[in-house]
Amino acid sequence: MHNPIIIVDYDPQWPELFEELRARIAMVLGDLAAAIEHVGSTAVPRLAAKPVIDIDVLLSSADGLPEAIERLAALGYAYRGDLGVPGREAFGQPLGQPAHHLYVCPPDNIEYRRHIAFRDHLRAYPESARRYGELKRNLAAEFRYERERYNTAKTEFVNNLIGAVLPPQTR
Repeated sequence: MHNPIIIVDYDPQWPELFEELRARIAMVLGDLAAAIEHVGSTAVPRLAAKPVIDIDVLLSSADGLPEAIERLAALGYAYRGDLGVPGREAFGQPLGQPAHHLYVCPPDNIEYRRHIAFRDHLRAYPESARRYGELKRNLAAEFRYERERYNTAKTEFVNNLIGAVLPPQTR
């Protein structure tokens, strides 16, 4: 088996890595991007995480996706489609870059709002972040080589938390 799920202690260099990646992405996307956000566990201080930076780009216009795909390709990003999450377009990272996931979303995208709400809640409530980190460590030990089962097992915690912070019409 390859590619085990590994959860590590928070690394204070993660925000710096994000800023380096964000700067390159912002340079090529320009005004196509309304926002470029550090999301996921590496965006939450003191939270244990897989050492992979998650980046969400919110487009200024839903019509900007084709041009964003072209511009990101110039940096070496490979467009991978929505990977089963409608409206959240995934990109494979360029060779030689720090481990990261890049997603591009149209304005008013539900997944983007969910990512931001989850991140912001974990930043504001360290006890929620601690419980989430503990859950991830336990699940990684149980499902070390079963990424889909690991992700599915986290879903209840994530959905319950998001359900508490986002009004129903925005979920």
